[in-house]
Amino acid sequence: MFKSISANDLKYLNNPKIIDIRSIEKYNNNHIINAVNIPMENLLIKPDKYLSKNEVYYVYCQKGIQSRKMCSILTNMGYNVVNVSGGYESWILNG
Repeated sequence: MFKSISANDLKYLNNPKIIDIRSIEKYNNNHIINAVNIPMENLLIKPDKYLSKNEVYYVYCQKGIQSRKMCSILTNMGYNVVNVSGGYESWILNG
């Protein structure tokens, strides 16, 4: 089982590694500060290209649904990932 964090609590972490799994277009439109865009399809195909099993990553999408699925898959593969509950929309609402 993967962990989750609220978008609000994410703001208080010291230099977290944040991954935006949305499309490049959505990322370019706006994103969480310091987030890196790795579209979900790319991350699914070759996670070891982007992630280290020795790091913790905070994963988000638009509403938190796709990131939950992604975190489940990545956790089963041995990666240490945390879902950002509510995704980017929650980040905006808690601004």
